[in-house]
Amino acid sequence: MTSKLEQLKQYTTVVADTGDFDAIARLQPVDATTNPSLLLKAAALPRYAGLLQAAIAGAGQDLGLACDRFAVAVGSEILQIIPGRVSTEVDSRLSFDSQASIERAKRLIGLYEAAGIGRERVLIKVASTWEGIRAAEQLERDGIQTNLTLLFSFAQAQACADAGVFLISPFVGRIYDWYKKAEGRDYVGAEDPGVQSVTRIYNYYKANGYSTVVMGASFRNIGQIEQLAGCDRLTISPELMQQLAADAGELPRRLSPGATSEARESLDERSFRWRMNEDAMSTEKLAEGIRLFARDQEKLEALLAAKV
Repeated sequence: MTSKLEQLKQYTTVVADTGDFDAIARLQPVDATTNPSLLLKAAALPRYAGLLQAAIAGAGQDLGLACDRFAVAVGSEILQIIPGRVSTEVDSRLSFDSQASIERAKRLIGLYEAAGIGRERVLIKVASTWEGIRAAEQLERDGIQTNLTLLFSFAQAQACADAGVFLISPFVGRIYDWYKKAEGRDYVGAEDPGVQSVTRIYNYYKANGYSTVVMGASFRNIGQIEQLAGCDRLTISPELMQQLAADAGELPRRLSPGATSEARESLDERSFRWRMNEDAMSTEKLAEGIRLFARDQEKLEALLAAKV
């Protein structure tokens, strides 16, 4: 029998959650995604030294621009070895500023296009705050497709779909982490709160005719991935992909269009903010995620500053 990874690829587009060229080449995903944490790890590796120096040389004293140039350089290299798209993230410190997020997204796209890469091969990652969703809505109108990240709640998913974003990345593992700590118990299989969240979103989108792609992210174990076989896309770390590649067991499809779901509902800003306020897990994990990505962005800037 073929491996679980190959079986998964029959139902789901597999995306590499890494900036490691060697791992991507070995595991052959369709797409790849990066974030400030992954870029920080990449920047510390000798093989990326040339890209780092080139990013600095073209940015003068502008560390934000140097970071964007490095992100685009890594993304451009990744696109040489995958057939699909790469996701590149807007600075998380702009998560509550729609206009600044739009401007930074357009700069990233401009850098890709200057490198000879069309925008159709790039997704711009933006945090799923109300301001981030509004920024993504405008970017989509401008022909720049987006990946809404740090998504933990059903309200975020509803607002993203109504904004017409191309793709969302619900964070399975971080939802699991919160409930495991809060309730003092582990979860397996379909009872996992992260799995349940993505399943609910997937069913809601399919039942109500939304075209937004659902891409589960942030996995802690292959059991979570197995429960979401059939999801539009799953972004998986090289370590978990390797475990799936080494397992020849049967992997049945779990998600498919046609399941019953709640009726379509649109949220205005007041309703969105209230539902987020009422959801302690989503509120805490969104804030934490933005802080962590911001700290890694600052560390990357410090590393670049030391090399200027």
